[in-house]
Amino acid sequence: MGVTVTVGEQDAYLARVGRAGMLLLPMITGIGEQVRAWADELAGEGITALAWDPFKGRSTDNTSRQELSGLLRQMDDDTALAEQSALLDYLVDELGCSKVGVIGWCLGGRFAFLLGARDQRVANVVAFHPTVPSDRPPHHTYDAIAEAAGITAPVLVSYPSADTAVPNSDFETLQTVLQARTAGATFTQYFPGADHGFSDKSRHDKEVNADAFRLAWPQALAFMKATVA
Repeated sequence: MGVTVTVGEQDAYLARVGRAGMLLLPMITGIGEQVRAWADELAGEGITALAWDPFKGRSTDNTSRQELSGLLRQMDDDTALAEQSALLDYLVDELGCSKVGVIGWCLGGRFAFLLGARDQRVANVVAFHPTVPSDRPPHHTYDAIAEAAGITAPVLVSYPSADTAVPNSDFETLQTVLQARTAGATFTQYFPGADHGFSDKSRHDKEVNADAFRLAWPQALAFMKATVA
């Protein structure tokens, strides 16, 4: 089981085991039970996992999704990226991780692209159903699809065809951008009929979502282990 640690002025969830590391960027749930379970699972696979807290102690453990969505609309890209960079520093400088990747879900998948484009220390980028619509909402300062061109690490992106937050045309543009890079392999998972956020257990009452995650997660684990071990 992991513990809460303080990094500068922010708290994060840490499951520590060794010198391979992953920074976890949660979905709308924040550091809820599910994200902590994923961090613990990564630690069980030999990967130190550190989870960013986007909502400062609020998560689906104690706050409604409606309230969390309101907090998300107030989030500042530069502030969030600075917090994530500080957590990368902590993984490398304080915990001594020799390789560190980043994995994000939904809003975290978007930030995984932005962070991976900015920090060449990142050894991989994993994005589950990233929220990267070309029609950006006001709180999206940066175009994550365009910025993905600057990622030099290997990327694994997992996309559901019934994603109502990101049209298929935007995913196709993202694929074009990623595959045009001169460095960094691109791995794609595509799940017909699955919904945005299919990783979320609350969506697994729909069989297509549960099946998508059942197939996607082992491949992502293997990718992470191959790139940070």
